[in-house]
Amino acid sequence: MNKARVFLIDDHGVLREGLRLLIDAQQDMFVVGETERGRGAAHAIAGAGGADVVVLDISMPDTTGTQVAAELRAALPDTKIVALTRHSEKAYVQQMLQNGANGYVLKQTGGEVLVTAIRTVMTGRTFLDPAVAGKMFESAWSIRGAVSGELTVREREVVTMVAWGHTNKEIASVLGITVKTVETHKTNAMQKLEIGSRADLVRYAMAQGWLQSQ
Repeated sequence: MNKARVFLIDDHGVLREGLRLLIDAQQDMFVVGETERGRGAAHAIAGAGGADVVVLDISMPDTTGTQVAAELRAALPDTKIVALTRHSEKAYVQQMLQNGANGYVLKQTGGEVLVTAIRTVMTGRTFLDPAVAGKMFESAWSIRGAVSGELTVREREVVTMVAWGHTNKEIASVLGITVKTVETHKTNAMQKLEIGSRADLVRYAMAQGWLQSQ
């Protein structure tokens, strides 16, 4: 099994140490290097032999996380980026996604969320922390109000979060419903849309513009 090579960018040494312990404890990933500076990050990653995933803090003393993300996307287009931050505001999420981040995780959530994010972006999907996703979806639907096609608002919420890469358990937690209810909404939505696989669901959600930053 090929392990994901992870590089850490954060100016807090204690946090980096904790992240290293967390990631190295997983069977499918390990830390190849770290730096406390955003500037020159691409060079540091190259010096470590490259990385599959970069865990990037947004608030850096020498630059911004969005700038680092943009530079990494240009220099290392095959490397996935997971933003790790305390900022849950939509503006930060939008900026990071627009500048090349593949995932967005809050520091105040459990370590398993970051691990899940790393695994998700490694498959080519985008991952949003459930807490962030919930806020974005809540505001988006309160503004739009309307349903798409025959889907109810709740069914659209569920299938969009599925397309973002969240598990049924995570969706249930965000929406305040049971896992069984999530499964029911997902099944009903996919039947209405005549979609038989998650891959088709993602393509449909993209075509509808549901996966664009709100």
